[in-house]
Amino acid sequence: MKVAVVGATGMVGNIMLEVLKERNFPVTELIPVASERSVGKLISYNGSEYPVVGLETAVSMQPDLALFSAGGDTSLEWAPKFAAVGTTVVDNSSAWRMHPDHKLIVPEINGDLLTSEDKIIANPNCSTIQLVLALKPLHEKYSAKRVVISTYQSISGSGVSATRQMENERNGVEGDMAYPYPIDKNCLPHCDVFMENGYTKEEMKLTKESKKILDPNINVTATAVRVPVSGGHSEAVNVEFENDFDLATVRSLLHNQEGITLKDDPTTNTYPMPMYAHGKDDVFVGRIRRDESQANTLNMWVVSDNLRKGAATNTVQIAEVLIKKGILKSTLTA
Repeated sequence: MKVAVVGATGMVGNIMLEVLKERNFPVTELIPVASERSVGKLISYNGSEYPVVGLETAVSMQPDLALFSAGGDTSLEWAPKFAAVGTTVVDNSSAWRMHPDHKLIVPEINGDLLTSEDKIIANPNCSTIQLVLALKPLHEKYSAKRVVISTYQSISGSGVSATRQMENERNGVEGDMAYPYPIDKNCLPHCDVFMENGYTKEEMKLTKESKKILDPNINVTATAVRVPVSGGHSEAVNVEFENDFDLATVRSLLHNQEGITLKDDPTTNTYPMPMYAHGKDDVFVGRIRRDESQANTLNMWVVSDNLRKGAATNTVQIAEVLIKKGILKSTLTA
């Protein structure tokens, strides 16, 4: 299969290449795509080297599949151009997520909705993916009414510049600032830009995307915080249900949910942390307990590697669903 990775030289693009290799995705020809300043650079993949090409060249090569991680403006301009030559696009930016004509997919939840008509498919925000995956089995059983999330998000969610800022601060080196304040030994209640309603764009992504994926009738509110962790997002999640629940059943539902690893035993200090999630594709859930201040309400702690399941892995899994359903076929078998 001819596969283009748009943004191949970036942080998420590099991990997309790792995930494609790890999962034995049927890549027969790789097309690494990046900005003009990277054109000609060689990308190593699965024992071979491939030259980086520009977007116009990549479109002319008519790949079967294009995995995008190059920012919303690039996706808005170029995803339709790839789709016009028959390429199926899975986009990791926010460009198409809330568009009514494009599906927002977490394969374990709504991958069955995909059809051959879907030429541009949206990958949700990293913090949304781990939230909805943990909520899915519980909402199906108990009907979630309201969800309150506080996130503890890794600097890696802001890209290489944020990682460099924290490293500089820890080493006493002056350098460019990705954030308006220091991040080392600090927490910033400021993920993405502020909007007119006082929420940040990240907080509104969590709200709107969760409703689109799970149920528009769920009320969702969020506070997103950037923390000095190099990889992995954590979330404190409070869920009010229509119906009462049994904690043993809650744990069983989460344990049996595809893509979830349950780590929940306070007697042995067993709970999710970014250090456990790093480099893994599952979403980790623990600290499960009843909210004693309100009826039918649950607290849980949800952690995931934001660059893998929160971005690269979910993107590749969407493509795997397309292959499984016979929607995406390799050029060798088409």
